Amino acid sequence: MLVDLQEQRHCQGGCPIGSIAAELADDDPEARADLAAGFERWEAPIRAGLARMRDRGELRADTDTDALALALLAALQGGLVLTQTRRSTEPLRTALDAMIAHIRASAPRT
Repeated sequence: MLVDLQEQRHCQGGCPIGSIAAELADDDPEARADLAAGFERWEAPIRAGLARMRDRGELRADTDTDALALALLAALQGGLVLTQTRRSTEPLRTALDAMIAHIRASAPRT
């Protein structure tokens, strides 16, 4: 869905939180805290969804869902920046596909 959205936008614009973070995070501690909270609000449902997958047995019991959620968000953010810069959705698609493959690798062995 995100790749399709970026294609519709002709790879213009990225994540509004990420764009603001690039401008303010170094110089404004209060803004940095607010931005970190914004990213956490985005990361929390990803983490919760992965935890539910683990609880249902779709991921191994030892899966670090906190780390997976953070990595997925980081891949998304980096993919958006590179997509905007290169005007191609390939970076976003590649980053997200790699994270999905990593999550699938955390599935129990059958």
